[in-house]
Amino acid sequence: MRVNGIIAEYNPFHNGHKYHLSESKRVTGAKYTVVVMSGCFVQRGAPALIDKFRRAEMALLGGADLVIELPTLYATSSAEYFAMGAVSLLDRLGVVTDLCFGSECGDADLLRRIAEILAEEPKAYVQSLKKYLRQGHSYPNARTEALLQNYPEFGGYKNVFSSPNNILGIEYIKAILRLHSAMKPCTVQRMGAGYHSHMPEDVQCSALAIREALYAGADIGFLNNHMPQSAAELLSERLSDGGPVRSSDFSDMLYYKLVMERDDGFTKYFDVSEELSDRILKHLDEYRDFGGFCDLLKTKDMTYTRISRCLLHILLNIQKTDMTMAQNMGYTPYAKILGFRKSSVALMSEIKEHASIPLLSKLADADKLLDRNARNMLNQEIAISQIYNGVAARRNGTAPANEIATPIVVV
Repeated sequence: MRVNGIIAEYNPFHNGHKYHLSESKRVTGAKYTVVVMSGCFVQRGAPALIDKFRRAEMALLGGADLVIELPTLYATSSAEYFAMGAVSLLDRLGVVTDLCFGSECGDADLLRRIAEILAEEPKAYVQSLKKYLRQGHSYPNARTEALLQNYPEFGGYKNVFSSPNNILGIEYIKAILRLHSAMKPCTVQRMGAGYHSHMPEDVQCSALAIREALYAGADIGFLNNHMPQSAAELLSERLSDGGPVRSSDFSDMLYYKLVMERDDGFTKYFDVSEELSDRILKHLDEYRDFGGFCDLLKTKDMTYTRISRCLLHILLNIQKTDMTMAQNMGYTPYAKILGFRKSSVALMSEIKEHASIPLLSKLADADKLLDRNARNMLNQEIAISQIYNGVAARRNGTAPANEIATPIVVV
């Protein structure tokens, strides 16, 4: 039985995602599709527009068979850690045969050749990488220059290294290689607007463009042109309860955390360098809000997105030791279900038989299924969800949803 794996954020789920789901199933010949999806926070270092259960429901109604949550530790990390967390989760289910991702280039062989070099880390490449980093290049730029210097045959593909989905695709393949996974990588070329585009007139539209339009106060009626009807209805319903969740909603909370810990610095938090910690302390008296502080802290070699992720790690108490512990557990010690289709019962049975990690459908079962370290990771995830739920509830004047009591989605 072929099972297709997809890694996604669905923030929000749109027509391009629906196309990817159907096309990847066609390309792989898979009977089922398992999606590993970011939960409350996403890789650009921001909260998701709406809660993870409604986004999982969008995916299930759009063609997915099972949606599993990617822990925030990986969901808010660089492409390399994002990929390792998600790919290891799919691999440890024991049934996923194919990993199909969207890319701008649509050339899986090209991406694999690049991934093999990055996974092997040849000496000449590493020396070039260090040289460009010393010269002040950001890590992505330094990696690109090092590859082009040592592998001139990639000279005609420089744009591949600057496209976000190509970059993620390379990291997915690299993770497959490093995990010695039997999953077969394949890619579907992205249709319509690219990630960095603004709102187009046609029906193909990026998630970024939809978010920007919603943040700008666009009439939600436009969603019907860019999202499947079921997804548009779910999103409209959630937005009517108080609008999209924004980074600015966490501004006061972040400021409180930064002030309370200023005497100790912030280098204990994951991905926070000594340089960034010093910059935070230097500019803390100029703090206005979450986004403005990211703008204030960014430099030539430290992007807004990376800083935003680091500030989230501080806010959510994600520390360097958390990643070390997770790596020691094989990255993902459990699979937490967000939702599934009734028609995928056979898939669920196969996973329960072949998975090397527990499959959690009820958080109440965690104590008997997980060891102490895995429970600590899960408890951190529950706390992070409650922080998000509290902020979302404040927008619509209700009590926060209880993460433990919230049922998974079944369609």
